[in-house]
Formats: sequence, structure tokens, C-alpha cells
Amino acid sequence: MNKNFLLLSLLTFLCIPLYGQHNVTVKAELTDSVKSLYIQESIEYRNLSQDTLREIYLSDWINAFSDTRTPLARRFFEDYDRSFHFARQEKRGATTINSITGESFEPIKWERVKDHPDLIRVIPPSPVAPREKYIINLNYSVKLPSEEFTRYGYQNKGDYKLRYWFIVPGVYRDGWQVHSHKNMSDLFIPKLELDIKLTIPPGLAPISAFEVESMGLEDGKKVVHLKGNERIDTELHLTKEVIFDDFQVDSLNVLTNIADDGLNPVMKSFFVTRVIEFLQENLGSYPHPSLLSTQEDYASNPVYGLNQLPKFLRPFPEGFGYELKQLKTLSENYLENTLLLNPREEKWVYDAIQIYLMMEYIEEFYPDLKLLGSLSDVFGVRWFHASTLDFNDKYALMYLFMARKHLDQPLTTPQDSLIKFNKTIANPFKAGVGLKYLDQFLEDNTVPYSIKEFYNEHKLKPATALDFQKVLTRNAGKEIGWFFDEYVDSNAKLDFRIRTVSKEGDSLRITIKNKTGTEAPVQVYGLNDNQIVYKTWVEHTQDVRTVHIPSKRVKTVAVNYEGIVPEINQRNNYRTVGGIMNKPLQFRLFKDVEDPRYQQIFFMPEFQYNLYDGLALGLKLYNKTVLDRNFNYNISPYYGSRSKTLVGSAGLSHQIFFEDDNLYMINYGISGSRFSYGYDLMYQRLTPFLSLYFRNSYMRNARTERILLRNVNVYRDEDPAVPLEVPNYSVFNINYSYSNPGLVTHLAGSVDFQVAEQFSKSSITVDYRHLLENDRQISFRFFGGAFIYNDMPNSDYFSFALDRPTDYLFDYNYYGRSETSGVFSQQIILAEGGFKSMLEPEFANQWITTVNGSVTLWKWIYAYSDVGMIKNKNHSAKVLYDSGIRLSLVQNYFEVFFPIHSSDGWEFNDGNYDQKIRFIATLDFPTLAKLFTRNWF
Repeated sequence: MNKNFLLLSLLTFLCIPLYGQHNVTVKAELTDSVKSLYIQESIEYRNLSQDTLREIYLSDWINAFSDTRTPLARRFFEDYDRSFHFARQEKRGATTINSITGESFEPIKWERVKDHPDLIRVIPPSPVAPREKYIINLNYSVKLPSEEFTRYGYQNKGDYKLRYWFIVPGVYRDGWQVHSHKNMSDLFIPKLELDIKLTIPPGLAPISAFEVESMGLEDGKKVVHLKGNERIDTELHLTKEVIFDDFQVDSLNVLTNIADDGLNPVMKSFFVTRVIEFLQENLGSYPHPSLLSTQEDYASNPVYGLNQLPKFLRPFPEGFGYELKQLKTLSENYLENTLLLNPREEKWVYDAIQIYLMMEYIEEFYPDLKLLGSLSDVFGVRWFHASTLDFNDKYALMYLFMARKHLDQPLTTPQDSLIKFNKTIANPFKAGVGLKYLDQFLEDNTVPYSIKEFYNEHKLKPATALDFQKVLTRNAGKEIGWFFDEYVDSNAKLDFRIRTVSKEGDSLRITIKNKTGTEAPVQVYGLNDNQIVYKTWVEHTQDVRTVHIPSKRVKTVAVNYEGIVPEINQRNNYRTVGGIMNKPLQFRLFKDVEDPRYQQIFFMPEFQYNLYDGLALGLKLYNKTVLDRNFNYNISPYYGSRSKTLVGSAGLSHQIFFEDDNLYMINYGISGSRFSYGYDLMYQRLTPFLSLYFRNSYMRNARTERILLRNVNVYRDEDPAVPLEVPNYSVFNINYSYSNPGLVTHLAGSVDFQVAEQFSKSSITVDYRHLLENDRQISFRFFGGAFIYNDMPNSDYFSFALDRPTDYLFDYNYYGRSETSGVFSQQIILAEGGFKSMLEPEFANQWITTVNGSVTLWKWIYAYSDVGMIKNKNHSAKVLYDSGIRLSLVQNYFEVFFPIHSSDGWEFNDGNYDQKIRFIATLDFPTLAKLFTRNWF
């Protein structure tokens, strides 16, 4: 009996450290006038590992705001957010450490980690053995940042929203797992026993998920004593007004300030209660007495969709938007406050469970809800296939949006290596859709049972993604290794197609081709007028698999008919039994979501404008859906209101993608166009092309390269009064381009080579732009070009242009390409020489070099200057320059240039200054769209 007791005691002693916690005592005083906290802190660090520790890492994430060279600042740059870079120093945060001492307040060695000023490395005098504790005392002040950067910090109205506001220990699991603040809400800390004594101005009220031990006034200040056991979240709000609702759901107290659009308290309570009860049923009980659900948490990762429309436009039931916000935020905090996963390395587990639960919630309480809500029944809208999609279909759709672009990344990619769209939308949605796919495949509630088991087994205990995998694998009655190896840990695409269908007696023999070679399973269906007659799961289809299904009443066979498998291409999933056409044609007005049951052709009215054709109205026929396709075509005939003739363009292209390779895409095809280049003068252009695209394997690196090979064939009408020396010509063009855009530094360039019967020439362009610390921008552009041979020295049609290229390849969107006077002649394309003033000589038939520069004067007003040398045959080289003021309303899209001085003297000396003003105007929607999507991809 005594032996058993001793053994039990020994096991208990050995196991306690595995799930123990560190004690942190914080005494903090807020000085409102300088937005600072003065903190005395004691960390009782327990070595819960089996290793002897010679150093201890602490996270000091407020110090990430200390300057513009921290990882956080660089992250803002990458996301094209300039607010932090140009903020006044007093708006930024910082930590000033007065002392770090040991248990007896003896000084100990410490340092900030190089290039990571928000991490502290403490070196104890002697190593900390397993199960030993070590006391670290800190005395420091925290200058709180403005909330405008991350939504946390001080507000101008006097409130405080605090997160990561005091120094905390890092996590040691087979090595230190610490990382810098990058505005991703993913601080990884061990569970803590917190004891906080906070002194604040009397007009502020503390709101948190901590237990309030006491609150009172001392010397005219409010003193609050807070405690928290087994906590990993330290969020604290100090408000002048109580703006939080307080809902009691069983024993759980929910504090929330989620925007409610005037929803009455009874409805809000109903929705919060329903969400909490759903989470308790599908996960288990929440281990703390209170749970925060804040607008700040929601805003950092909102629910994207029509629910974000203004209230009067939302096509969903009353209160649905509020309910969805609470579902998203409460489920996220419920999981992240209790599962001790590494949120930067293993966020996909949180995402998978959360999105899966959100899908289950919609299926339970809104089973008939459509993606477009009540708009699905509106006349005109209901013609679109999008109107038939269920609300939950958006998750697979958004993942496939990136997969079709081949910009998807594995779910196991660290959060700070994901591009913004993947981090925010595509990867969480893929994770949730994957669990739903697995749930349907296993067919026995294994997934919801395993989620609940995983949650309760690992609640407030160290956990990893491997633990989640072990639970799922243990409970599955089928082989699911493919899910983790190919769906989670890679960006392998899923694509099945039916190769052949033949009748054999009373069965159908179906040959299925797995186009990507994965081991993922797929369902096979027998259909009769879109009604399911038979379906079965087929496994182990790495290449070609033959299956038999009953033929009775089956008119069409399909794979993945219900869209359970997130396939990259479902258009090849159908075969008609004994028929010729696998799918009927379908014509649709305007672009729509892809309907794989039909061969879709879209059409839409379009217009274009140029001076010679006038307003050209027409119709565009195309096959591109909301999701990208590898093969695209478009035919756009127009009727010119001024030219009274048929104009337009057409093209087809095919893209080939390569996974995990710097050469990630080959695009080839042919395009043609017919428009006027003068009054009653038409041109036709026919261009076969081949492009090779390269990118960095690290996808947050925006650097791209392209090699373009094309043959431009041009056929022009001739004016009898002005005969053309070369009306028709063919130019073979090789172009290499490089682009590395960024908020602070932008570098781009190209090398171009052209050869034709009449000439051959090459050129180089380099474009550099840099944003200075004082919010001023400097930019330089260099252009150099030379003819290898030129058999037309007396014509400038193929010459290099100083200020307005002739555009003999018809690449540029000139509104009046042949104009030599009037407003259309003042349109400028920043190509070749790039000058703004109209100087002589205008062209170079031998060689040219120019440098264009500009610098910010005030916000969007710049001073510009151009200088260059131009050389023509039988003439000496000539140096030219110009200068002036540039109004950059939207850089490279809408700009106006006012010349001041040039090689010809002062530009406003004569009476025609208005004719010297130049402008850039971009009216092409796809080009404009890039302006708004650059920080997402």
C-alpha cells in the first residue's frame, strides 16, 4: 500500500510540470497625460521541459512600435500601409527597461535580440534545471502606441485598448518558440497565473476577462486588482463610458462591444446565447468565467461578404450580420484562449475547426440560406448561377479563387509567410472546407466527434497539429493519410475527370482519371435529369481507376457532383451515357460563377473610345468566369459611331502552370484587333505570343520577371494624299521585364529587342522610386536605346521618341494617336524618352539616352525634370532638358504635367501655354483594378 502511494506521488510530481504554469505579478500605473504605463513585474519562470536552460526569452511586443526598422514596421511596408512609417514619434510605442534583476534583485545579464527588438534574452547566472523555477524582476515603462496602427493602444478620446501591454515569457518546446510582432494577433505564450494591480485615473473603467478581486480609490486614483488563472490572453480595455454589453450564458459571462447596428438587447442576447450554446455543445465547456468578444478582434479578421453592405442593403435576415460577427469572434477566442497551439506555425488547426464549426452552424440554423441571401429571388439576379449557391459555398469558392491563380499556399505555411489574401481568407477557408470534405468521406460523424475529443483532451495543455492529426487518424475507419500529406501539407491541386463511359450489361463501366496524381478520394454519381440515382466513394485513384455502377435510370455520370471535393476544375466531371455532347451550351449575360454542368458562354455590352472611331459600342463574348481558367477567349466586335464601321478585338490564350518552380507559368496565344488610327484610316494587328513568367518561391516577395516573345503584324490603310512608306510590316519582339514593387522602394526595368525588315533596335529601361522618411518621394527613370540597323533614316515612324512614341506596335491606349495638335496630342505615355515638353528633335533614328526624375514638393505635387542626349544620322548629338510641376492624383493612372523651363527657355513666354500641358489618363478597368488589389496578392 505504501509503495503504491509513493509511486503515485512520484508520478504526480513528475507530471505536474508538464501542465504547470508560470506566475506573473504585475503592478502598473497609467499616466494618462503621456499615455504611458510604469510597471514593476515579477515572473516566476518554471522550467517545464526536460532540458537545462541557459537562457530565457521574453516577449516585449510594445517595443515593436519603437522605430521604422522593426519586423512590425517592415510588415506595414509590405502591406502598403504607410501610416506607421510617417507617424509622429509620440504616436509610436516603446518600452524603456530600467532594470532586470534576479530573485534577490541582483542585476542579471540581458539583451535585446538582434533585428528583433521586441524579444529579450535573459541569461541567468546559472542554468535552470528541469522543474526548477527562476525569478525575473523587471522595472520598466511602456509608451503606448496609438490605436490607429493595429486597433490597440490609446484613443484620442481618452480610452485605452491594451493588448500585449506587458512583458511575458516565451514558450520552450524542444527549443524556444518565440517570434516578433507582425500585427497578426499571434503572440505565443505559455499559460500564466496572473496577478495584476492596476492604478488608473478615476474616470476609467476596466473591462477584461480577468476576475476583479477588488476595486477602490487610493489618493484620488482608482486601484484595480485583477487575477487570472491559466490565461494566455491579456486583453484589457479602459473606457470612460461603459460600451460593453454583458450577457450571462449559464455560468459563462460574455462581454462584448461588437457593433450591432441598433439591434435590440433581447435579440443580441438571443444570438450570443445561441452561439455560446452551440460552441459548448460542439467543443465543450469554456474553462474561464468570462469571455471577451470585441469589435477590435472582429475588425482584424472580419466575415467577408454581402453582410458587410450597409444595413439597408443587406439581403439577410434581421440580426444575421450581428450573429455572424459574434459567431466568428466568439469561436475564434473560444479556441485560441484554450488550445495552446503555436498560432504562427499551426494556425491552420484553429482555422480548420473554426470554419468547420461556422459551416455547421449555418447548416443547423439557416439550412436554406443562399450566398446572395434574398437577392437570389430578385428578378434578373436569379438568372445567375451565383443565386443558386448556398451560403457555405463561399468557402470553397474563395479558396479556389487563389488556387486557380496558382497563388495558393500549403496550410502549414507559417502565418508571416502567407500573402495577405491567403492569410485572411483562402487558407482558413481551405482548412475548413478540408475538414468538411473529410467529414463527408468518413460518413460517421468522425470529424465532429474528433474535434470535441481533441478540444477536451488538450484544453489548456500544450498541443500541436500532430496531436490533432493523431485524434482524427485514431477515430477514422478509413485511411486518411492523404488528407495531411497532400491537402494540408502541400498546395497540390485536386482534379478528376471522367475519361470514358461504356455500358456492360446492367452496369456502367466508368474510367476516372486523376489529373494531379493525388491519393484523395472522390464520389462517383449516376444522374437522371440532375437527380441523384446512385453515388459511391472511390479511393486510391492516383492515376486511372475503373469502377462499375448500376445503369438503371442513369442518363449522366459525374464525379464530385455535389462539390464536396474542392476541385480546381469541375468542367470535366460529366459524361452523357450514349450521347455526343457531354454538356449543353449555356449563354449568360455578364460574368457569373462557373456552372460545371454547362458549356458556358458569357456576353456583355461594352464600349471604347478614340477620336477617330468615336464612341464604339459593342458586345463582348467570352468564357472567363469569376474564377480564372487556363484557356480563355474573347471576341469583342464594336460599331464606331464616328467611323461608321465595324471595329473590335479578339484573342485566345492558354496558360500552363508549374508548381514549386521559379518558372511558374507559360502563357501563349494569339490576339488581333481592328481600329482606326486616323480619320477613315484603319489598322489591323495580328500578334501570336509566348510569355514565360518567373517569381520567387517565397510568395510574399513581390518580385516577378517575364520573358515575352511575339510577332506583331500590322496592316494599315493608306491615305492617297499621304502615301505610307511602309503600310504593312512585321516586327519580331523579345522583351525581358523585371518588377519588384514596394511601398518604400520600387524597382522595375526591361530590356527590349526588335527586328524587322526595315530596322533592328534594342533598348533598356530602369525605373526606381524611393519613399523618404519625411514622406517625400524621389523617382528616377533611365531609358537608353540604339538602332542596330535602320534602313529608313528619312522616316521617323520607327524612331525612338523623345516625348510621344509613335506606337507602331499599337501597344498603347492613345485616344488620338495621329494627332499633332489639340488636347489629344497632349496625352503622354511615359515610354521611350519620357520627356514632357515638346522639343526638337522629337525623334532619334540612331540612339537616345534620357533620365527622368521627380521629387515630392507637397503630398501629390511633384517637381520633375528630364535630361537626355539624342543622336540622329548626319547630325551631332544634342543635349535636351525640361522641368516643371507634376500633379500625381493617382500615380501612373491620372497625372497632369505643367512645364516651366526647358531647352527652349521659359515655357509660358508665348501665348499657347495651355497646349503644352500634358496628361496621363487611364480609363481601362483591368488596369485600374491592379491599384486596389496590389496589397492582397
